Amino acid sequence: MAYTPKADDFEFIADRDLNVDLNFASQGYWKGVAIHFTRNRLAMTGVAIVGVIILFAIFAPLVSPHNYDEIISVTNSGKEVIAKSLPPQLGDGSAQNFFADKTFLFGTDDMGRDLWTRTWQGARVSLIIAFVAIFIDMIIGTSYGLISGFFGSRVDNFLQRFIEIEGSIPTLVIISILAIFMPKGIGLVIASLLLTEWIGMSKIARAECLKLKEREYVLASRTLGAGSFHIIFRQILPNTIGPIITQVMFSIPVAIFTEAFLSFVGVGIVLPQCSLGSLIEAGFNNITVLPYQILPPISVLALLMLGFNLIGDGFREALAPKLEDM
Repeated sequence: MAYTPKADDFEFIADRDLNVDLNFASQGYWKGVAIHFTRNRLAMTGVAIVGVIILFAIFAPLVSPHNYDEIISVTNSGKEVIAKSLPPQLGDGSAQNFFADKTFLFGTDDMGRDLWTRTWQGARVSLIIAFVAIFIDMIIGTSYGLISGFFGSRVDNFLQRFIEIEGSIPTLVIISILAIFMPKGIGLVIASLLLTEWIGMSKIARAECLKLKEREYVLASRTLGAGSFHIIFRQILPNTIGPIITQVMFSIPVAIFTEAFLSFVGVGIVLPQCSLGSLIEAGFNNITVLPYQILPPISVLALLMLGFNLIGDGFREALAPKLEDM
């Protein structure tokens, strides 16, 4: 027997737009990037590693009982005793020596300074140098590459020959010339990074510009009378953000490593300031007698390199997902 429909079997849907398919609604580009990135376990591991190190670099020197340049000492019977080269120890209140009741998680260096504070202060300095240098390099390299790729012809030929000339000069030669005219310190490190790290960014920006400058929306802007720089920075630049972000994520660990290398060879941070490179250099000089001194800075540097590389891989996969990941 056939079923006869009744009036209350159906009801009208009046509380939503029937023209929008909620099951298969369109997904924004950056929302899709965020979803793919957060699903990548290795990328999120990198975010966690870098985040923890940044938090320690910000807050550890603030809450530490010792300054990074403070030489720790006590006075006993009118004689000053300096806490030189103490191994890592937790304060237990015992009276084995004058410093047995003090906590030195990473020990002290050969000058009697707390390595815990100096390690995180060094991480802070290295991160600041890297972020400042990469931010400026991103502006210079992206602008240079977009202008070179958009105008092409003689302009592109001239600009690319300049890059080839600068790229052919060894980095150590550039740094040695800068060291003649600039004092050692943060300024010299940042200037060295600015002169050497923007070339890779410019090549990526130029390649993207060559691919995008013949698109329909660029031709439409030209037809409507838009100027060249308006098209470059308002039409083409927003569509190159993905590859640029990926390049930035891979450039940050390179900048941190370069800063560490410059400080290691003696043309970077000078005492009593510290960076990861200067701490590694000091630990390397004492590695045969005080091997514990090199472990904290070199571990933090390795974790930073690992974390930023994992983040860069995650952004690269999220910005250009494979078909099976869609």
